[in-house]
Amino acid sequence: MAGTTTTTLNDLLPTIVAEAMFVASERSIMQGLMRNYNLPANAGKAITIPRYPVQTAADLTEGNALNNTAVSTDGVTLTVSTVGLHTIVTDLAVASSASNVVADLGRLFGEAIARKIDTDATALFSGFENITAGSASSALSAATVAQAVAKLRANAVPTTDLALVLHPYVAYDLKANLTNTFANPASGDIQNEAMREGYVGQLFGVPVYETSNIANTGTAGDYVGGLFHRDGLGLARIGDINIETQRAAEYVGTRVVASAHYAVGELYDYYGVAITADSSLVDPA
Repeated sequence: MAGTTTTTLNDLLPTIVAEAMFVASERSIMQGLMRNYNLPANAGKAITIPRYPVQTAADLTEGNALNNTAVSTDGVTLTVSTVGLHTIVTDLAVASSASNVVADLGRLFGEAIARKIDTDATALFSGFENITAGSASSALSAATVAQAVAKLRANAVPTTDLALVLHPYVAYDLKANLTNTFANPASGDIQNEAMREGYVGQLFGVPVYETSNIANTGTAGDYVGGLFHRDGLGLARIGDINIETQRAAEYVGTRVVASAHYAVGELYDYYGVAITADSSLVDPA
């Protein structure tokens, strides 16, 4: 009798890859808000992004030569590392399951890697040390967001490609502040949108995003969000999500491994504002 199974994951591997890549792209918001760098294969695991500093023009006295300005660059290096998941699926689980086990694994693995990318990226918000807004002892208000926007614009940060990313608990207080007709009697369309749709589309010209993939600071209700320009944060990666299978005969099943090679990092400190807030909603955990 042949020692092969009637159904193996190898035959369905393209389904796993397609599902995992779709979920990661669908669920991860930070990838689309950061500067992305794709490293080609066989080109090492580190990439250095050079930065040209802002230059200042000087007045010229007629008949005199301009001073010689030395323009030098610095750089930020992102070094790629690997994250992944591993499970063993038995032949019996595949053969007896009423659901599509392959699709389920793709969704679970894709969501996990997407959350990991977002969690690593949002952890960079607290690194915007030069300009911060908000307080670890108070809820977020529209005025604090306006302060953060003003700080970026005072540093001549471009007004395009900005994003505000908040934890849902912190965003709740912002919505409550916006929809308070006594605190903000003239909030108008923004107030109506927040009350009707449950989210804030744009505030002071900046798109507002919510994600639960922001870790608590260690104090209940305290989260650090970020208002940043796309060039403030970088994501470097080699390829996309990888799915591999290997026969695990001793388990009468198949090993399934999902992995991704990437790095995140702060590219320019003055292109972001860390927004600290103490949400009125205490994490039930």
